[in-house]
Amino acid sequence: MTLAADTREAVRRHPFLYDALRADVLNYSAAARFLDVDGETDSVVAALRRFADDLPEYERPGDSPPVSMQSGLGEGDPADAVLAVGDLALVPDEGSLTAITAGGDADAAALRQVLGRLETAEVAVEAAAVGGGSLVVVVGRRDGPDAVRAVEDALAA
Repeated sequence: MTLAADTREAVRRHPFLYDALRADVLNYSAAARFLDVDGETDSVVAALRRFADDLPEYERPGDSPPVSMQSGLGEGDPADAVLAVGDLALVPDEGSLTAITAGGDADAAALRQVLGRLETAEVAVEAAAVGGGSLVVVVGRRDGPDAVRAVEDALAA
């Protein structure tokens, strides 16, 4: 592979760098030192700049969708699930977890934004999913209010 291809692949392994390139907020020299790419730092910087020129402009997820919170989730019958992932089905009135749900046009990009914001808020996510224009993240009961604020912030226009 070429240095440019290696640099692009290295950036794709770190979505936060990809987003920073798209948002034009990246310190190219620091990123070049961070990435594990064989080559002179100046050459990697040049490859990053060329890559950034080819990327679409960063856009936050759309208008703030309505966000709601439902506490008391636990494992149960998949037919009643608020969220089902693999063998895990979380249903109301069965436990101590809280589901934060956002409607609107939520997609995978919105989920990624939400998960990143929850991470920076130091809120542990137990489960998450997106589909049909809705997004659900499940957190511990005590983290519910912080999670609502973080989700609203992540999805704010």
